[in-house]
Amino acid sequence: MAGTTVTEATVAEVMAELAALEDPKVRAVNEKHGDDHGVNLSKLRAVAKRLKTQQELARRLWATGDTAARLLALLICRPRAFEQDELDVMLREARTPKVHDWLVNYVVKKNPHAEELRLAWFADPDPVVASAGWALTTERVAKKPAGLDLVGLLDVIEAEMKDAPDRLQWAMNHCLAQIGIEHPEHRARALAIGERLEVLKDYPTSPGCTSPFAPDWINEMVRRQDAARQG
Repeated sequence: MAGTTVTEATVAEVMAELAALEDPKVRAVNEKHGDDHGVNLSKLRAVAKRLKTQQELARRLWATGDTAARLLALLICRPRAFEQDELDVMLREARTPKVHDWLVNYVVKKNPHAEELRLAWFADPDPVVASAGWALTTERVAKKPAGLDLVGLLDVIEAEMKDAPDRLQWAMNHCLAQIGIEHPEHRARALAIGERLEVLKDYPTSPGCTSPFAPDWINEMVRRQDAARQG
């Protein structure tokens, strides 16, 4: 449990368990997405459920630098226990997409320093770090938009999204779609920006899934909202 002293043997035991779960086929699939681990995520979550919350163990697993261990660490940590500077270092160390996404979504969003980190990361020169700032901004667009300059965000997206690196472009596109979905007064402009820039227009989308192309995404989610209201 949290607060228990973690020994090297405990970390070693967890690492051995993760190694035993390694599946070359899973690794091959993950590596196509930039993730260097071969542990099935359902099995990883089962390990986390058994371990429960262990903040010190989470820190020690993160320190190994192993991707599967870091994913497990993010599942068993106490999100509110991290200091702002600690999370900043962790984000800059989190170079694989899955670790980056889980850190932002499972930990930073639940941390009391989330807003300070959003502001710091949003304008960071590292596009991967900046993408985290945009992800946190998208969260605010949806849940706590008061105080955000939505017109200013659309200005930046219109000027910079087309040529942004992939991870940053994806995050900016998500923000564009969220503005269009949640804020009817900005919907026409959000749709127009998406149509003009054509970012992710040809992204392969599985049947039954919503395209990440912002105009399609906005229109589909608004259609669902309208259908639910008429329900």
